[in-house]
Amino acid sequence: MTPSSDAAAAQSNSRNAVLAGFLGWTFDAFDFFILTFVLIPVAKEFHRSIPDIALTLTASLAMRPVGALLFGLMADRYGRRIPLMLDIVFYSLVEFATGLAPSYRIFFALRLLYGIGMGGEWGVGASLAMESVPAKWRGILSGLLQEGYALGYLLAAVAYFKVFPHLGWRPMFFIGGLPALLTLFIRAKVKEPEVWRRSRTNWNSYVRAIFANWKRFAYLVLLMAMMNFISHGTQDMYPTYLQQQHGFLPRTTAFVTIVSMLGAILGGIVMGHYSDRRGRRRAMLTSAVGALLIIPLWVFAPNLPLIFLGAFLMQFMVQGAWGVIPAHITELSPNELRGFFPGFAYQVGVLLASSSAFIESKMSSHMSYGQALGIFAAIVLVFGIVVIAPGPEAYRTSFGAGSET
Repeated sequence: MTPSSDAAAAQSNSRNAVLAGFLGWTFDAFDFFILTFVLIPVAKEFHRSIPDIALTLTASLAMRPVGALLFGLMADRYGRRIPLMLDIVFYSLVEFATGLAPSYRIFFALRLLYGIGMGGEWGVGASLAMESVPAKWRGILSGLLQEGYALGYLLAAVAYFKVFPHLGWRPMFFIGGLPALLTLFIRAKVKEPEVWRRSRTNWNSYVRAIFANWKRFAYLVLLMAMMNFISHGTQDMYPTYLQQQHGFLPRTTAFVTIVSMLGAILGGIVMGHYSDRRGRRRAMLTSAVGALLIIPLWVFAPNLPLIFLGAFLMQFMVQGAWGVIPAHITELSPNELRGFFPGFAYQVGVLLASSSAFIESKMSSHMSYGQALGIFAAIVLVFGIVVIAPGPEAYRTSFGAGSET
């Protein structure tokens, strides 16, 4: 091959890697957020309270570290592509089965299993994508990759608008089992990153590297706990807030959520690009402070146009901070641990923050949904700023062989 053809092939592979990670995360998020729109009808069918069904959201989030551990270890040992394919097939089948659940107990068990699949996708997909792209583009492509999550939420809102009023909640889960399979074709077009091949090590060295980097891991867990408190605290119960406090029907609930996710996608890309110029921490802090200032508009807007504006701006800021995360924590991860380290830290953080929806649903029994969401968001944003500000940064670090302690 000529140098020009080599460059074209590398560029094509980079594009496919980012697209693969983006779509995998999109479908993963779609499958998760379906439930946030149908908490009330699921509760009615199983004769349970809304907090009982919200607890299944917590169950999925709590099992994500298991998936990150299993699939992350596989990714460092066997490469990124095969674990991603296995993970997508697994969570797709579980999501489809959720639509067939005959009882609350089985529904709960399936959401536990789904959490394993959801936990495996992000870390491996993010490592594959970030290792396959030039360092100078990591920030903006990180934002694009992460906002697959927002697009998944947006598509769940569309499904809620189009499917639920006519067919009920079960077919929404059937749909959630199908599109993830499409990413298998894209995975087949992506090569293993050369960085992974150079960084492979024996098991003893691998274990030593994990323990040698425990302080970095502990910080990443704390960072990801706060980031997940922020995202799940502003997203999971928001459709229920719109339905219960404002009395919105599925059509309006879906439209407000779609607008919020358009803000999220734009925020992730804009702030990801900003982080390429000014650094990861500065971009995250700017977004977190902006989200804190927007809380009053977000939950106490007096009319529909301002509700749309508050939803858009809040998710622009929240996902603006999140758009930096794939680049930030893969840059902070040791080379030989990059399949396992960022994903497992992320998902342990998810576990610590998995009670967000349950806490907010309980708070709402003593105050309005707006007050519950606003107070919770303010608390976690302040703590998030405190964690982000003094943290480490490895802006545009080179990925290569050797340990980065």
